[in-house]
Amino acid sequence: MKLSGKAKMLRIHFGENDKWNNKPLYRAIVEKCRELDIAGATVLRGIEGYGASTLIRKAHRLSFSHDAPVMVSVIDSEEKIQKLLPFLDGVVDEGLIAMSEVEVIKYVHQEGVRSQ
Repeated sequence: MKLSGKAKMLRIHFGENDKWNNKPLYRAIVEKCRELDIAGATVLRGIEGYGASTLIRKAHRLSFSHDAPVMVSVIDSEEKIQKLLPFLDGVVDEGLIAMSEVEVIKYVHQEGVRSQ
């Protein structure tokens, strides 16, 4: 089955070391998206970047001490994205949230199948 149409995309930028309730912030965001039945969320780990603080964040290949830039990309209808925003206001202390309108094409292979 193929679905298409307009949607909203959020891109949430922060550091890999950011936490919320003793778990990685990116995991908390993905779990909240799933709880809200949002169509999709993907976590991307960057090589290097900086934001408003101008502190350069980068991944270190040979060390476990790192604070790589992270982006969580979330896509769904405007209504569902609006339900996520209050949660993000409470958990993203330092970061950037960008919202844009996108055209989506979604391929669904099995109706109603969801992983645990």
